[in-house]
Amino acid sequence: MAQRNVEDVIEVDRYTRGLVGPDVEWAGTVADGGTIKTHTPAGCWGPMITPKFKGGHEVTRPVAVEGAAVGDAVALHIKNIEVTSIATSTGSMREREAAFGDDPFVDHVCPECGAAWPETIVEGTGEESIRCAECGANASSFGFEYGYTVAFDEDHTVGLTMDAEAADDLAGRAAEALALPEHSEQHPILLYKPSEFPGTLGHLRPFVGNIGTTPPIELPDSHNAGDFGQFLIGAGHDWGLADEAELADRTDGHMDINAVREGAVLICPVKVDGGGIYVGDMHANQGDGELSLHTTDVSGHTELDVEVIEGIDIDGPLLLPNGEDLPHIAQPYTDAELETGRELADQYGVDLVEDVGPLQVIGSGATVNDATQNAFDRATELLDMSEGEVRARCTFTGGVEIGRLPGVVQLTLLAPMDVLADRGLDSLVRAQYDL
Repeated sequence: MAQRNVEDVIEVDRYTRGLVGPDVEWAGTVADGGTIKTHTPAGCWGPMITPKFKGGHEVTRPVAVEGAAVGDAVALHIKNIEVTSIATSTGSMREREAAFGDDPFVDHVCPECGAAWPETIVEGTGEESIRCAECGANASSFGFEYGYTVAFDEDHTVGLTMDAEAADDLAGRAAEALALPEHSEQHPILLYKPSEFPGTLGHLRPFVGNIGTTPPIELPDSHNAGDFGQFLIGAGHDWGLADEAELADRTDGHMDINAVREGAVLICPVKVDGGGIYVGDMHANQGDGELSLHTTDVSGHTELDVEVIEGIDIDGPLLLPNGEDLPHIAQPYTDAELETGRELADQYGVDLVEDVGPLQVIGSGATVNDATQNAFDRATELLDMSEGEVRARCTFTGGVEIGRLPGVVQLTLLAPMDVLADRGLDSLVRAQYDL
C-alpha cells in the first residue's frame, strides 16, 4: 500500500473486479474518527454474468484507517444507506458448466473459444445476451433457475415483482434502471428480464452484504467467508487454497446479514496494517438465511464513520445491531425488569449482575453447525469464557440467527459489562443501546 495523505472524509467510487487482498490498489487513508463514503454498484448477479470478473461482487477499493495495525479492530458506524436503483432482477441460479473451470464465480472461460476471463459485449436482452467479444458465444456462467424482476417505489419502501412485459421494458434500459455508477464494469442483471410470480409485493429494508476489512491473502470478494470460501479449497485456479487452515485468513466481509444496516455498528478485525475497509453488495431486502442464495442487489450510497479499537485481536466480525433487530431475549433490561430482578435477588440472597450489554459474534463455516461452532470459538476467545458458559449465556440471554445458508450466523448474548470493558467494547455497547 503506497503512502497517502490522511483525509477526514474519503469518497470511493472505484472497484476491484472481484478481488480483495493486500495487493489490490487502495483508495487512500482516512483519519481515525473520519468518514468513508462509497458509491457501490449492484452486487452478486451483475458481476456473476460478467466473465472478466474474478469474484462474484464488485466492491470498492480498500481504504486504510490511520493508526490501525494488525491485532486491532475497526468499528464501522453505519450512518447512512441510500438505494439508487429503481429496479433489479434476482432469483435462484443455474450454472452453465462449459463456461467455467472449478468455480463459476471465479475462473470463467468462454465455452467455445476457450478464452479465460473473456471480454464480453451485450447483444439484445435475455439470458443469451452476454457474448464473447472474440467468438460471439454466450459466455456467461449463470442463468436463472427461478428468477424475478422487482421495481421499487420512489421512497424504496416496497418492491413489486414484474410481469414479462414490464421486465422487458426495464431490460431495455437496464444500466439506467439499476443506476450503475460511472466506473462500474458489470453487465446489469436486468438484461436477463426474468418474470416469475408477478404482482407480489415485498417490504424493503436495505443493508450491505459485503463489508469489512482486507484479508492478508488475495481472495475473490464473494469468497471472503467460511461458507463460500469452501469452494477455494483444492481449487486449481490462482486463488485455490490447500486446506481449511488457509481459509482462516478470511475476514468474513461477505456476511449477507440483514441487520448490517443503517444505525448498526460493525466491528471488524484488522489483519493487514491499515485495515483496508471495503464495501459492496448492497441489497434492498432479504429474509434471514438468503434462501435463494441471492436477493435484490442494488446500487447505492453508504456512509460510515470509522473508529480504531486497539489491541482487541478478534478473528472475525462483531455486530451491534439496531436495538429492534436484537432477539427479544437479548434486549437490554428495562428499569421495571431490573427492579423486579433486584427483588428476586433479595428474596434468594443472590447478587444480581445488572450491568450487561448485547453483543453479536459472527461465525462462518461450511454449514450452519460449523458456523455456529466458529462463533462459539470466537466468543470463548473474546470473552475469556468456557464454551459451556457461552452456550449457557446464549441460551438464556440470546440465541443464534442465520445470516446466510449454508453457513453464516449471528451468535447473540448479553455479556457482563466488566468483561466488555476489558476488551475495550463497553463504550461502544453503552452508546449503541443507551445504557
